[in-house]
Parts: sequence; C-alpha cells; structure tokens
Amino acid sequence: MNKPASKSKPTDSRIADNKKAVFNYAIEERFEAGMVLHGWEVKALREGKVQLTDGYVLIREGELFLIGCQINPLRTTSTHVSADAARTKKLLLHKAEISRLVGKVEQKGYALVPLNLHWKNGKVKCDIGLGRGKGEHDKRDTIKDREGKREVERAMKVHNR
Repeated sequence: MNKPASKSKPTDSRIADNKKAVFNYAIEERFEAGMVLHGWEVKALREGKVQLTDGYVLIREGELFLIGCQINPLRTTSTHVSADAARTKKLLLHKAEISRLVGKVEQKGYALVPLNLHWKNGKVKCDIGLGRGKGEHDKRDTIKDREGKREVERAMKVHNR
C-alpha cells in the first residue's frame, strides 16, 4: 500500500546570510535571538527582500538592537503604513545572555554581528555572532585556504571522470 506523502517543512529555512561577517570577523560564539518586526517586514522577509551585510548589533540600556539591516518593503504594502527600510529592530534574548554579552563586547576587539536570518517555528530568528575583528593577514589566509580547497575539488572532479 502506498504511504501518503508527509508534509514536512523544507530543512533550509534561511532567509538571508551575512557572508561578509564570517570573512571580517573570527566568530567565537553564536546566539539565536528573536526579532520584533512589523507585519509588512515579515511579508517582505517571506519574499527575501532583506540585506544583512551592513548590519551590526548594538547594546543600549541592557537591550539588543539590530541596526543597518535593510528590509525593503513590497510594492503591495498598504498606503496607511509608513515603511522604513532601515528601521532599528529590537532583538530578544534572555537577560543572563545579554549581561554575558555586555561583558564580552566591552573587551577590546569584540563586536556583535548578525550572521543570518532564519525561520524557526513560524518566527523569524537572527543568529548573532560574537566575533573578534580579523586583521588583513588573517583575511589573506582565509582567501588562500578557500582557493586551495577549490583547487583540490577541481582536481578530484577531473580525477573522478
């Protein structure tokens, strides 16, 4: 007997990635935070109208805020809603996690950067990375490693033919 097809959600629920953050920072810890969004922003996220590359996380009065993340409104956004693409968005974390982050960020060289946006149980979550800024030589090493891996993959592909 045929089994009915299961209605499972796709495993890749990513909305946007910040590849620049991984290149510019050595990420030491990752945190998952909820986001406070307006309705039009959620609709725009479903369509993938977001850009994270210039975003960063700031701590103000014991709360986290995502600044510089562009969520471009859809053309079908209501006329009675004033859509601000660069609006500051509040991030939600437990107080203990925020106080731990405050201590780390105050150390020299550490920064909080958004790594990606994804769906989790129907809610938008933001992965935040606690990272130390890479120097120019570290970035060159990253590029060199990446190119080396590409060459190995090409050689393996040619060899397997």
